[in-house]
Order: sequence, then C-alpha cells, then structure tokens
Amino acid sequence: MRITKNGFVYQLTFMASVFPVNCYLVEEEDGVTLIDAALGFCAKGILKAADTIGKPITKIVLTHAHEDHVGALDALKEVLPEVPVYISTRDHRLMNDDRSLDSHEEQTPIKGGVPKKCKTRANILLKEGDLVGSLTVIETPGHTPGSLAFLDLRTKALIAGDAFQTRGGIAVAGDIKPWFPFPAFGTWSKKTALASAKKLISYQPKLLAVGHGDMVEAPLTVMEQAVKSLERKVV
Repeated sequence: MRITKNGFVYQLTFMASVFPVNCYLVEEEDGVTLIDAALGFCAKGILKAADTIGKPITKIVLTHAHEDHVGALDALKEVLPEVPVYISTRDHRLMNDDRSLDSHEEQTPIKGGVPKKCKTRANILLKEGDLVGSLTVIETPGHTPGSLAFLDLRTKALIAGDAFQTRGGIAVAGDIKPWFPFPAFGTWSKKTALASAKKLISYQPKLLAVGHGDMVEAPLTVMEQAVKSLERKVV
C-alpha cells in the first residue's frame, strides 16, 4: 500500500504498479472519513493508515457500488460496527443488485461488478448538496446511475470516484484508455458521464483525486481536455 498526502486528503493506493485501486481518508477535527473501501484484502491497510494518522474512522462514504470500491466493507464493519456507511439513494439500489433503470435514464445495461457476498448496507443515503463533515455531495451519474463525488469545502479538493481516471492518461468515465481501459469497461452511460464531468469542472477544483491513478493538482486544464476527448466520440 502506498500513502500520498495532499492537504487533508490521504490517498491509499493498493496494487499501484499493476491495477491501482485508490481509496481516501479525509481528515476532520474529530477523525477521518473513509471514501470507498477498495478490494476485500485492503481492510487491514486502511485501518493501519488511520492508525498512522492518529484519528479514528468516523464515517465510511461510498462513491458507487462497484466491487473495487466496496470490497473491504464487511471486514471494516467487523472492526468498526458503529461507524455509519453512506451511499447515494440511487446506488443503494445497485448495491442490492437491482439493475433496473428509471424512465429518464439512458436505457443501456448497468455495467461493472457488484459484490454478491457483501452483507453490509449503507444506513445513510445521500443526495445532491448533502454535507458529510467538510465534504459536499455532488451527484455524478454516468459510471453508475448513482455515482457521487465529494468536494472538500476547505480546500476545493475533489474526490471524484470513477467520474475521471488518471491511470493511463486522464479520461472521463467511458473513454477507453488502452493502457488502463477497465473503468471505461464498467461505465454505464458515456453521455451521462460526460455531462457529470462538465458539472465537476464547474466547481473549479484545485485537486482531483480519483479511483484509479495519481492525484492531480490544478486539474482544470486536463479535466477540460478529457471532456473534449470524449465529446468527439459521443456528440
């Protein structure tokens, strides 16, 4: 596991040289908020990182329901049974293996793996504009119908889940990067993801932190380039 710190954000990277999977600890006064739960074997590393920071995990927040973002959830909850788990109202359905689509959503199949054996369910459901500590919730459908991003209001650090990737080159969800195509393979709606990417740019983030790849400081230029790349393919 590799730990990279930027401001209040700690990026925890597992399998960095092969298939990088990130989750994040965001420092608050009374503890740290865990964003995403990586893969099943990552629980011990996540707990060790929090111990190194010296603050307890007080919240577990999920950007979406795919298995590489919720994999260690059951193991974490065994150690942290009182810690609340947050997910979007929409992806709560997906976590329960409900792949149905609403009438306003693009009628293409939802992609990506949702763990069949995960017992933990979120007990707090999030929507646009909710606050989780210092983080404001931004609805970013596209990769999944209920994907979320989180903007730290103190620093404008954006934890974007799989709305963008930086591994293999920066890309909006759904735009295939040959060196790391996997987030694109798991993306439900490219058009919806494109609209969400533009929405995230409007928040003028100063740091971009994603599910797969390194964090990027002053990311607006490369985020805009990524949007233009996908626009050429879907518009």
